[in-house]
This record gives sequence, C-alpha cells and structure tokens, in this order.
Amino acid sequence: MTTKPPFPNEPGILAFHRRCEDFYPADAVDASIQQQRAWYDALCAEFDAPSPEGLTREDQLVAERIPVRRYRPAEIATQTRIFYIHGGGFVVGSLQSHDAICAEIAHVARAELVSVDYRLAPEHVWPAAFEDCFEVLQWLLADGRPLVVVGDSAGGNLAAGLALKARTEGLAGIVGQVLIYPGLGGDLVSGSYVEMAQAPGLSTADVAYYRDILKAPAENAVAHPLKAADLSGLPPAYITSAHFDPLRDDAALYAQRLAAAGIEVTYRNEPQMIHAWLRARHRSEGAREGFAHLCCGIGRLVGTR
Repeated sequence: MTTKPPFPNEPGILAFHRRCEDFYPADAVDASIQQQRAWYDALCAEFDAPSPEGLTREDQLVAERIPVRRYRPAEIATQTRIFYIHGGGFVVGSLQSHDAICAEIAHVARAELVSVDYRLAPEHVWPAAFEDCFEVLQWLLADGRPLVVVGDSAGGNLAAGLALKARTEGLAGIVGQVLIYPGLGGDLVSGSYVEMAQAPGLSTADVAYYRDILKAPAENAVAHPLKAADLSGLPPAYITSAHFDPLRDDAALYAQRLAAAGIEVTYRNEPQMIHAWLRARHRSEGAREGFAHLCCGIGRLVGTR
C-alpha cells in the first residue's frame, strides 16, 4: 500500500503550490541548469509584487566583481542595515528573483537593505558563493554600522555560516541572524528528512541533489552549521521553518542548540507552510502571517520594533 505524501490543507498555499508547478515542475532538478534557471526566473516573475512607495534601488559592484543591490525605503528608522542572501539551492536565483521580497522587508523593517548576487553552482562550487557573501559582509561592516544577516533556504545556510566565520575571525558588527527555512546540513535519513521526504515544493532527494552539486566538505561547519561544535558567542537569531518541508528539523535543531548555548533566539514553525512560502505572502493567509512575524523579528533585531 502506497502512503500518500503529507500535504497542507490551507487553500491559499495549495493554490500557490499548483501555480508553482505550472512554472517549475516537481522533477525540475532532472533538467539542465539553464532550463532550471529559466523556469525559476519565470516562477519568480509570476509572484512579483508592486514596489513600496518611495523605495529606491541602486545596483553596484563590490570588489569590482560582486553585484549587489541597495534598497532604501521611504522611511529609515535605524542605522542598522540588513544583508539579504537569496535562496535557490546555490544553483538558481539572482538579485531579481528576490527583488520584491527584499523591497518589502526593507519597507516594513524601515531599514536599508543590501542583497547580493553570489556565484552559483555548478559553474562555481564551494566555497565560491560563501566567499562572495563574506567579501560583501566585510565591505558592509567596514564603516562601523551594525548589520543583520538574513537568508532564505540556501541563503539561510550562507547567513548562518557567515555568523560562524565572523565569530571565529573576531569580525564585529553582526547584531542578528535571520534564517528562513534554512538548510544547515542535517542528517538526510532521519526526522523531517524522512517524514517530509516527498513534501510539496522540495523533496529530500532535491536536498541531496543540491548538496551534491555544491561539493561542500561534509564536515565543514561553515558549510554545514549544524556540525559546529560550539555556538556560543553568536548573534541573536530569528529562525522560521515550514512544517511541510524536509529542512524543518534543521531549523528547529539549530534554534534549540543556539538557545542551549545562551543565544537569544525566536523560532517559529509555520504549521501550514511548504518550502519557499515567502513567495506566497500575498496569496496565502498562513504565508501572510508568517511574513508579518518575520518582518517583526527582523525589525526587533535592527531596532525598529
């Protein structure tokens, strides 16, 4: 007897998932890298949203090679900046793919935000993406302004790794880390990786594919933050996960370990959400609520809430 894969029942997130599969099929990882990127770009465009009134954007290069985009909302109420790192399995995604998400976070948090277009696999395997993000991190911290690092999915992995490396190197200035359904190097044969192996939007097989294509060393704690032996001294965290997501336990376990190490941490598991629910924030009540909590959590860390 075949067991039916677990699925949410909220109409909004189910409609979102159906629309996603119109653009990005469940077996997308079997397609060429170029096709995956084309599908992903079309998907992101489908869920685009109007820009907040008065918000401005500026594109520039860091170290003459790393594209970044700076968002300045109409009202800025803090000197603390947000550094946003996009998801996409280290394979897809760009400044444009998460443009609307970044704009809305900057607007609601009333803080300047900078996003990064890091190098992607398989053309650039580990540690290229991380090195790009760390170089931008150092560039942002150079003027002494505090920073909150934020990332979703693969970007959540990079954000957590940046906090670990900054601590190790004595690089001051990160005052918060926000991890949105992050992949942190958990065991692929236990917990949510088994329970949600066939979850809508991201399967455990997909996670294995993305890990394989990145080629990060299995025991490297910066690449797999759950492997870090010591989490003390890290910045306060806001961590959010989706219940119907094989990555769910990565987020929960990391939150538990941070708290055990004495780090202030807020953890939310969105009960009806699937991976990539940020894109559903204007179509799903659960995603809308999750996004509101996320922006509030970011706002507390940057000092505007």
